[in-house]
Amino acid sequence: QQPSGGGSVPVPYWNAEFNERNGRLSPDGKWVAYTSNESGVDAVYVQSFPISGAKFQISDGGASEPQWSADGTELFYLATDRTLMVVPITRTTAEPFRPGLPKAQFTVPPVPGLDELNNSYAVGNDGKRFLISIGDGTGSAPPLTVMLNWRAGVKK
Repeated sequence: QQPSGGGSVPVPYWNAEFNERNGRLSPDGKWVAYTSNESGVDAVYVQSFPISGAKFQISDGGASEPQWSADGTELFYLATDRTLMVVPITRTTAEPFRPGLPKAQFTVPPVPGLDELNNSYAVGNDGKRFLISIGDGTGSAPPLTVMLNWRAGVKK
């Protein structure tokens, strides 16, 4: 929809009776990975975008924090025991989305003070490196300093 002001109007993706959160759009924009408690326990699902009826439960049990790899060929999530899991994703003309079996990677430490809406990790573009929040044990977040254009300050 276009409002008279020229911008677009946001519309709900879907309204459900369950607690859905942590939605992540796939790199190609065709799938949304999210956490839902529709099975009675938090689990990771993938649903088509826009909604076409194609929906897959990715995790067997409790899980949260889905993240796509940069090329969309893998989906990562945290299992209830905080094990980072990876699921290979295959796409063909006949099957536009086929998840493989989850495989354990490593344990991500809990971060005191981090709630369920924050991410405990981020996936690097190569799908092999991760940025992980570890906290300082006090329950408060330490400062994070990001330097932009740092090469301009390096003497040649």
